[in-house]
Amino acid sequence: MRAVAPDTMSKRGLFLLICLIFLFRGSSSAQDSILVYRSLDSVKKMADDTLKVNTLMAKSKSYYRYFDRKNQENLFLQEAIALSSRIKYHKGLADAYNEMGTSKRNKSQYILATEYHEKALEAAEASRIDRLIAVSLNNIGVDYRRRDMLEKAFGFHFRALRLAEKINDVRNITIATNSIGNINLSDGKYEDAIREFTRSLRLEQESDNDLGVAINLGNLGYAYEYLGKLDLAIDYYERSLAVNQRLGNSTGMSICYTCLGTAYQKKKNYPLAMDYLQKALEVNDRVDDKIHVAESYLSIGRLLNEEGKHDDARQYIQQALDLGHKWNFKSVLMDGYKAMADNYKREGEFGRSLDNTNLSLQYKDSILEERSSIEFAQMKAMHEVYQKDNQIKELQQAQDLNQLRIRRNLALAIALAGFLFMLIVGGFFYIRHRNLQANRQTLQLELRSLRSQMNPHFIFNSLSSIHRYIWSNNQEEASDYLTKFSKLMRMILDNSQHTFIPLNKELDSLRLYLDLEVLRCNNMFDYHISVGENINDEEVLIPPMIIQPYVENAIWHGLVHREKKGRLEIAVSLRGKVLEVVVTDNGIGRKMAMAIKEKKDRVHNSMGMKVTEGRIALIRKINNTKDANVEILDLQDQGGQATGTQVKIVLPAEFLF
Repeated sequence: MRAVAPDTMSKRGLFLLICLIFLFRGSSSAQDSILVYRSLDSVKKMADDTLKVNTLMAKSKSYYRYFDRKNQENLFLQEAIALSSRIKYHKGLADAYNEMGTSKRNKSQYILATEYHEKALEAAEASRIDRLIAVSLNNIGVDYRRRDMLEKAFGFHFRALRLAEKINDVRNITIATNSIGNINLSDGKYEDAIREFTRSLRLEQESDNDLGVAINLGNLGYAYEYLGKLDLAIDYYERSLAVNQRLGNSTGMSICYTCLGTAYQKKKNYPLAMDYLQKALEVNDRVDDKIHVAESYLSIGRLLNEEGKHDDARQYIQQALDLGHKWNFKSVLMDGYKAMADNYKREGEFGRSLDNTNLSLQYKDSILEERSSIEFAQMKAMHEVYQKDNQIKELQQAQDLNQLRIRRNLALAIALAGFLFMLIVGGFFYIRHRNLQANRQTLQLELRSLRSQMNPHFIFNSLSSIHRYIWSNNQEEASDYLTKFSKLMRMILDNSQHTFIPLNKELDSLRLYLDLEVLRCNNMFDYHISVGENINDEEVLIPPMIIQPYVENAIWHGLVHREKKGRLEIAVSLRGKVLEVVVTDNGIGRKMAMAIKEKKDRVHNSMGMKVTEGRIALIRKINNTKDANVEILDLQDQGGQATGTQVKIVLPAEFLF
C-alpha cells in the first residue's frame, strides 16, 4: 500500500495565505499566488503518482517565471523531487534535478547547479535511460565549463558524446560537440575548436535549428579571429548576423555587430569598425538588459582611444560609467575606469590616469570579494540541501520502521504473550542504539560544516596575499607565486572532499603553503618538517587543513616580528593510537604579539583557529575520547625572556588499513 503524504497546507491555511498576499503585495500578485497554490493543490489530489510527477514537471515550466520574479524556489519542482524520491521514480527524479540545476546555473549559482545535476545523473543511471544519462552528463559538463574547470568539463562532455553516438541522439551529440569546441577555444586549441564547431554546425543545419546555426557560426568566427585570420572570422560573423537578423534575435545581432567592429578595429579599418559598433549600440537600445548598452559605449570609447580621439572617447566611456553606476554593473565600472585611465595616459595626464586605475582596481577587488561570498553562500546552501535530504530519508525510514513495529507487535501479542517482555527489552536497546547513531551522524554533519568554513577562510587570506604580492611589481616571482597557489588550491579542493586524508597529502599541501609564505615574507624564516620513523605517512590519516591555522598563527604573530631570520619546526610523531603534531617557532612570543596588536589598536580573532578548535572538539565527541586536544606552551630562556611558542596538537590515530 502506497503512503500518501499529507497536504502541506490546509484549505484554511491556504485562504489565510492568499489574504495576506493580497494585503501586502497587491491584487495582481495575490491573483498569481492563488493560481499557483490552486494549481499545486489540484495536482496533489491526483491518484496516480507517476502522472502526478509528470504534471508537476509541466507546471514547473509554466510557472518558472513567477518563481524567478519572486526569487523563490520552484514549489512544483520541490514537490516533484519529494514525490519521486518517495515512490522511487528515478526518471522523474532525474528530470526534476536537471531542471533545478539548470535554474541555478541560469542564476550563475554554478556550485549548486553542479550538485543538482550530479544528483540528476545518479537518478538517470538508476533509471537506465541512456538519453537521460547523456542529458545529465552534458549538464554537468556545462557547469564545470562555467567554473573554468576545463579538464572535468571535457571528461563529462566526452562521456555524453560517446553515449549519444551509441544511441544516435542528435541533440545531445550537438550539445557535447559544441561544448567540447568551446573548451578547446578556452584552452587555446583553436584548430581543434574549429573541427568541433564545424561538426556541430553541420548537425544543427541538418536539424533545421537556426539558433544553433547562428551560435556555431559565431563560434567559428571567434576561433579564426584568435588565429589571426580576420577575413575568415568576418565572413563567419556576417553569416551568423544574417541568421540572427532572420530570427529577429536582438542579443545575437548585438554580439555579431560588436564582433565585426572588433575585427575591423584589428584590421585598422576604423570607420567600418565604428559603423558596426554604432549598429550594436542601436540594437542594444531594444534589449531590456542595459549592460549591453553600457558595453557598446565602452567598445566605442576604446576604439576612439585607439584613433587618438581622446575627448570623444571620454564622452562614450563616461556614458558607460554612468550606466554602470545607475545599474551597479561592477564589471562595466572596472573596465570603464581602466579605459578612462588609458585615455588620460595617452593624453599625458598621469595623475588622473592613476586615479582611474585605482578605481578600476577597487571594483576588481569588489568583484572578487563578491564571488567569494557567493560561492560560500552556495556551499552553505548545498549543506542545507544535504540536511534536508537526510531529514527526508530519516523520516521515511522512521515511518517504515513504525509500520513494521506495529505489525510485528500485533503478531507477537496474538502468538505469544510471554514474548512481550523480550520485545520491550529488545526495542529499548534498539532505540538507544539508533539514537546513538543519530547523534554520531549529527556530529559528522557539524564537522563537515566546520570543514566547509575552513577552506573559504584560507582561500580568502591567500587571495589577499596574492593581491598584495602582485602589487610589488615583481613579475617573475608573482608568476611563481600564482603557479604554486593554483597547485595548492587544487590540493585543497581535492582534500576537502574527505573527512580524513593520508598524512603525506596533508604535509604536501602544508609544504606548498609554507613555500608561499616564505616567498611572501621575503625569506624571513626557514622551516623544517620531520615525521617519526614509525609512521607510514601513506597509511596514517588526518583531518585536512588541521595544522595550517597554527602554522599561520606562528608565522604572522611570532616570526615576522623578529629582527633576525626565524625558524619554524613541525614534528609529527605516533605514540600507540595517538598522533601528535608539534609546531614550534622561535618568534617573539604571545605576550609581545598581543602588545603589538594593542598598539595597532586592532583586535582580530582568527576564524581559522576558532574553526579548528571546533573541529578538534567534535573529533573528541565523535570518538568519545580525551585524546583530541591542543596545548599551547610559551617558551622562555633562563632569564625569563620569551623565545617562542610551541603548539601541540593531539589527535586519535586513524589508519587507512
